[in-house]
Amino acid sequence: MNLLNKLERKFGKFYIRNLMLIIVVGNAFVFALTMMNGWDLSLINNILLNPQRVMQGEVWRLITFIFVPEVGSIISLLFSLYFYYLAGTGLEHEWGGFKLNVYYLVGMIATIVVSLLTGLPATGAFINLSLFLAFARIYPDFQILLFYIIPIKVKYLAIFNWIIIGFNFITAGSLRGMILVLIPVINYLIFFGRDIVAGTKSGAVNYHRNQKFKSQVKQREILHKCVVCGITEKDDPSMEFRYCSKCSGKQCYCINHIRDHEHK
Repeated sequence: MNLLNKLERKFGKFYIRNLMLIIVVGNAFVFALTMMNGWDLSLINNILLNPQRVMQGEVWRLITFIFVPEVGSIISLLFSLYFYYLAGTGLEHEWGGFKLNVYYLVGMIATIVVSLLTGLPATGAFINLSLFLAFARIYPDFQILLFYIIPIKVKYLAIFNWIIIGFNFITAGSLRGMILVLIPVINYLIFFGRDIVAGTKSGAVNYHRNQKFKSQVKQREILHKCVVCGITEKDDPSMEFRYCSKCSGKQCYCINHIRDHEHK
């Protein structure tokens, strides 16, 4: 994040404070209006990111789409908004408000670009998912109550979400749908891709070193073995070994048999 750090030093004062609170309240407000209007989806249809309508001049959709809630039960809405707020505030605590704003802005830009290129409508759900994936990477052992009852670490929920992304990608049915599914992955990789690659390389190097060390240790464990009785330093670390100069080749004997053996 060297570039991001440079941007923060220059423009760190310019960001929207309490960003996730604003987004969560906006989602809840749109959901409440939709519910009170008998689940009339006209409001949602007027603010979601519809590429065709944007090209016709409805440019407000480039911003208002982040306030489109996941239409369903109140319980599912509260659960999802709680997740998003938790992820956003956690990232803000770790990164600061400026970096959180940049992360969300990059997610918005990725969503807008993909939506315009594919012609498919989109909401802020993709960005919010990328927020949660980032939160799970930074706080993998953070424990939450699933359905307000079951304690579970967020890293397991992240794994489940990655599986869902993979499944949706495979079953998208078209190239456009596949690209749309990858929006949270694009945002995630922009910020964490370099660390992931570096971590993978480091893990491979460490694995190689570990295997080499184990091999060397194993070789050292059987460095000496008596030709007569077969004892090794692993059997008796205090045992002394000698090589007989009269035997052909390197014939190793323990101290008990170096003077009492048949020369080979």
